[in-house]
Amino acid sequence: MTVMQHVWIVLGVLFVLLNIAAGLIWVERRMLAMWQDRLGPNRAGPLGILIVLADTLKLFFKEDWIPPFADKWVFIVAPAVVVGSVLMSFVIIPFTPQIIVSDLNVGILFFLAMSSLGVYSIVLGGWASNNKYSLLGAMRGASQMIAYEVFMGLSLMGVVMLTGSFKLGDIVNAQKDMWFVVKQPLGLILFFIAGIAETHRLPFDIPEAESELVAGYHSEYSGMKFGMFFIGEYLGITLISAVTVAMFFGGWLGWSFLPPWAWFFLKTFVFILFFILLRASLPRPRYDQLMETGWKILLPLALANLMITGAVALLVRG
Repeated sequence: MTVMQHVWIVLGVLFVLLNIAAGLIWVERRMLAMWQDRLGPNRAGPLGILIVLADTLKLFFKEDWIPPFADKWVFIVAPAVVVGSVLMSFVIIPFTPQIIVSDLNVGILFFLAMSSLGVYSIVLGGWASNNKYSLLGAMRGASQMIAYEVFMGLSLMGVVMLTGSFKLGDIVNAQKDMWFVVKQPLGLILFFIAGIAETHRLPFDIPEAESELVAGYHSEYSGMKFGMFFIGEYLGITLISAVTVAMFFGGWLGWSFLPPWAWFFLKTFVFILFFILLRASLPRPRYDQLMETGWKILLPLALANLMITGAVALLVRG
């Protein structure tokens, strides 16, 4: 692959991802409206599609206020951290055999490392705001991400054992005969639960619980700084959905009547819709219930899945 082809792939992936993040504003509102038996956006353009443009313009022209009591430079940098870390994670996602920015030998480890950096955005934003609600939200977010990242990594190690590789391209190719959702159903469930917690989506939106913390770590943010947190959340949803598809559902593999990229995006969109359905249907648990579930139930299950997978792999290989 030439340098120019590589540059075009990077620019193309970036363009598609940012447009998906913007389009999910409309998709989420329409789906929530349908599942909750109401109209949803229906005034701005056909089926309310121009609500995306209206929201974008509103964020661009809204007053960009920095509280006088905030730590100015940290306050400004914090929202960019979450967007940058999520976009970096997409470097290792194999959309097709040809469309991938970099199929690293340590792809899964790189994904886990980049997703971990997102916590810095929350902690820095909450601390720099110099607001009690923001700081409480940041502390909740940090402890939640630490707890759920532990078994997020462990839930993927079963797939690594079965393939003998950390490269996502190799993992997708290893699923030509059977998707890993059949061999690793518990790993899939644990990874997806951890992914919901990582993206702070309902029912795990504890760090920004409106009824308790106003808006948590982004209480003091407005304008495009708030917009970057917003974009980071939708990019995070897309990332977790894409990794789930690559690790457990065969990635780009599918019947020949659709091209590989279409299969990948179709599968990813199904999981994005599932994220939205969870928001429409589940209540928020208490913070202590969330943490207790992670450490006392999900972590032991992840360790058990790892040990059982290792034992079975040893028996099969003799």
